[in-house]
Amino acid sequence: MRKGLKRSLLVLNCALLAFGNVGGPLIMKLYFLKGGKGVWTSSCLETAGWPFMVMPLTFSYLYRRRKEGPGTELFFIKPPLFLASAVIGLLTGVDDFLYAYGVARLPVSTLALIISTQLAFTVAFAFLLVKQKFTSFTINSVFLLNIGAVVLALHTSSDHPANESNRQYCSGFFMTLAASALYGFVLPAIELTYKKAKQTISYSLVIEMQMVMSFSATVFCTIGMLFHKEVEAIPREASKFELGQSTYYLVILLSAILWQFFFMGAVGVIFSGSSLLSGIIIAALLPVTESLAVLFFHEKFQVEKAISVVLSLLGSLSYFYGELQKNKKNQASDTAMA
Repeated sequence: MRKGLKRSLLVLNCALLAFGNVGGPLIMKLYFLKGGKGVWTSSCLETAGWPFMVMPLTFSYLYRRRKEGPGTELFFIKPPLFLASAVIGLLTGVDDFLYAYGVARLPVSTLALIISTQLAFTVAFAFLLVKQKFTSFTINSVFLLNIGAVVLALHTSSDHPANESNRQYCSGFFMTLAASALYGFVLPAIELTYKKAKQTISYSLVIEMQMVMSFSATVFCTIGMLFHKEVEAIPREASKFELGQSTYYLVILLSAILWQFFFMGAVGVIFSGSSLLSGIIIAALLPVTESLAVLFFHEKFQVEKAISVVLSLLGSLSYFYGELQKNKKNQASDTAMA
């Protein structure tokens, strides 16, 4: 793939990741705040938007068919890659449930700060799985982001909702931390799958893999919905939703779309960049999610949250400054060799 095209794809997927990462938690929290109760329903919505990916795949096929003729393959994905994507999808389904449970129990601002620890897990697994190389700026970034999460964890007594017990709050805290750790593993696992695939990884193949992952995760969460009888509860929830029945279904639709943006953006950034870059972008968007949660949901913004946001900003800036310096060195080296 040409460098210009790959750079354009990176920008596109960064935008998708940004929209999904900021909008997904907010719309999910709105569901719970206005009368929604289904944790499994919310987790299912995180990947239920997988049919939307049929459209770009159709355009890709028609474009290739025009160039290659009637013998054009409908799909690129081979059985080994299909199986690997399905397994990663099951892990994503588990992660979806853990995350949705956290959203149901925690303020969005607190949830976002806990999720920032995902970067540390991504760094660790990227080192173990794909031999990611680190600079001093990367290490400093991870350190600052994790210190921010520790500051938050030590001052949570005044943060939980009035109708929620300390036990429920703590369970939400640790379930979210587990979701952070698991997705920190999933991102490098996807990158490792790209590297180990015995076929050329194109962007169309990346979309196919994400569709398989999302479908697999949706099946897992749908089984959870059926077991906990949340499917038949949807009409009752819609009729009692504080913003109205039509708004209830609009919230569900928006949730599916925004989360699909998130997952498509994440795998696209891994394809165009790396799993570490995907994790950094997720962490860097923390202040935006924080600010919007305080603005829309009137959540508390204590001193410890402000400290955590500042540390997260410094950590993100440290990473991007390090990447800028590395790119400058690479360009200078390429110029000298030429």
